[in-house]
Amino acid sequence: MRVIAIEEHWTTEDIDRALRSRPAGERDDSLALNDRGDISARLLDIGAQRIEAMDAAGVDVQILSIAPPGTHGLPVREAIELSRDANDRVSEAVERRPTRLRAMTTLPMPDPDAAVAELERTADDPAHVGIMSYGRSGERPLDDPANDDLLATAAKAGKPIFLHPQIPPKAVREASYSGVDPMTDLALATFGWGWHIEAGLAALRLVVRGTFDRHPDLQIVLGHWGEMLLFALDRVDGLSNVATHLERRVADYFSTNIHIATSGMLAPRLLRHALEYTTADRILFSGDYPFHRLDATALGGFLHELPDPEDQRKIAHANAESLFGLARP
Repeated sequence: MRVIAIEEHWTTEDIDRALRSRPAGERDDSLALNDRGDISARLLDIGAQRIEAMDAAGVDVQILSIAPPGTHGLPVREAIELSRDANDRVSEAVERRPTRLRAMTTLPMPDPDAAVAELERTADDPAHVGIMSYGRSGERPLDDPANDDLLATAAKAGKPIFLHPQIPPKAVREASYSGVDPMTDLALATFGWGWHIEAGLAALRLVVRGTFDRHPDLQIVLGHWGEMLLFALDRVDGLSNVATHLERRVADYFSTNIHIATSGMLAPRLLRHALEYTTADRILFSGDYPFHRLDATALGGFLHELPDPEDQRKIAHANAESLFGLARP
């Protein structure tokens, strides 16, 4: 069966160097997670080695996206230049392997106007099928009015936004994720818990700020089975009782504007739970390469947890083809 993986990471040497060159107080500590094993080297490759890994995993197409923290924490000028360069490079990679690769656009979010300009510049490039973003750029949340033109442009262009986790702000880390030891503190603040709370909160803020009422065509994707939100959706929907400015209940937006990706977590119990709160039409496969390394046997076993072949087809490739406008070869 054809398989499309939608959250597959890469980066450029220039972005990596710029992020690591930031002053100690401004550097994103989650970069340390890119240094485990051969992850760093694999992030820099969008050529033969990646295709080899895709073949081994049984993946036909990867949608590439710049690894966290992207260009969100860089000074404006650097963010603009490096985002443009990354987008041009990934377009070239897709042109070389048009049946195997597509890309999420990297946007210079520290400057909302520049982000709109870059999205418009790449909008008609067939390599670019979505946007990789985070819940904050500096102190500015994605739902800030300064970003509303960007969200409107994404909706109009039909470019879904993958809302990726990022490390919590320093004040939050100090208050909630410190006091054990440096590496455990970092793990708590990132993959162990904090990443997912940050991404889930960013999605909720988009809902309660009325983003999807203003831009009903805007679609977002949450990784890691919904970044905790599906598991708490009954409770979260209580926001509807106070957010009376919204056109619908909070939970309703999960059936019209929010999609869920697997992020390499192929546990059958997660699939069963997700299907209690959403449908197979809104679940997408993502491998989270190279942070997760899947094989074809594990992927096939996961898909066969779905008794309905049509649901297997949807999650493996059909939902991604529809959402990201991917034409069949």
